[in-house]
Amino acid sequence: MPKVRHRFEAALAALFMGASVAGAADGIETSAGVLQITPVAEGLEEPWAISFLPGGAFLVTERDGVLKHFAAPLAEPQLVSGLPEIEVEGQGGLLDVLIPQDFDTTREVWLTYAKAQDGGSGTAIGKGTLSADGTTLEGFTDLFEMPPGSSGGRHFGARMVEATDGTIFLTLGDRGTGPGGLQSQDVSVAEGKIIHLNRDGSPATQLEGALPGLFSLGHRNPQGATLDLDGRLLIVEHGARGGDELNAPEAGKNYGWPVITYGVNYNGRSIGTGTAQDGMEQPLHYWDPSIAPSGLLVYSGALIPDWRGDILFGSLNSDFLGRLDPDTAADTGYAEERLSTAETGRVRDVVEAPDGSIWFLSVGNGAAYRLAP
Repeated sequence: MPKVRHRFEAALAALFMGASVAGAADGIETSAGVLQITPVAEGLEEPWAISFLPGGAFLVTERDGVLKHFAAPLAEPQLVSGLPEIEVEGQGGLLDVLIPQDFDTTREVWLTYAKAQDGGSGTAIGKGTLSADGTTLEGFTDLFEMPPGSSGGRHFGARMVEATDGTIFLTLGDRGTGPGGLQSQDVSVAEGKIIHLNRDGSPATQLEGALPGLFSLGHRNPQGATLDLDGRLLIVEHGARGGDELNAPEAGKNYGWPVITYGVNYNGRSIGTGTAQDGMEQPLHYWDPSIAPSGLLVYSGALIPDWRGDILFGSLNSDFLGRLDPDTAADTGYAEERLSTAETGRVRDVVEAPDGSIWFLSVGNGAAYRLAP
């Protein structure tokens, strides 16, 4: 779809959903008043994830296998060495980065990436120790990888989130198996699942008869994951043509793909049995048409009190930064606000900085931006 059409659709969304398309130089008008968008990192190639280090530094992954260390906003980045061997294929490559809560004592940095396997590649997760100067990831060790069997370069999932108890949730996509493939419904395989791991890589959840670590099933391609203010896990995942979802996965529960969905196949044909079935969970919110949601944040309200507890996410196909208000109902779930400016081109990740500002990665601009009053 042409870029100009994306912009036109975003402008229409702004008119009907209370967003602004004003230029960032003048600030952007939002439901919380005028907010400023300023660049914090530029010259990025296919940025995928961002995570903060103590003292104002931060790390950014680039999908082609580069991890960059920024000592401060707009500083010249340093390339971090010591990464694993990464398979750059289609949507795969170096993906998420996580700085755990105990970094001050462990200096652990967690990464997800596409790993070459027999017959293809699969999502892997591992960790290393960041050197004192921030330039080397020492002793990197894989802790989990999808069992071999996937092929093609799509739907790696690969978002991580640290639970309140220090365990790690990992999202895994269905690897593009499509509506006819039921791997997401098979508890013996990793495709289309949420995996729950201890810090040593051992399973933190063990369901009877299931792949070790399997937490929930029936997912398509979860591209965002976070905790809400009560510590509940939330994810956003891509549907096919429509049917993108916000879910709150719980242990042992089935979220439907590809048996139930609010979308249709790319050829217009129906998928599965409809939108509901006994034993399968309904989403908290869904999008139709698809917006390709990516990145996920439940905001603390530190700098923007009106948005406390609200859910922020990016769009990869419609060029906006979105906000859902869980306290306000809409036909599809929650009321939505869409913020669209020149900076919000293909938003891949959304995070809250230590100072309470909201940062997002724009693939379209090859940059990271800060949103704040």
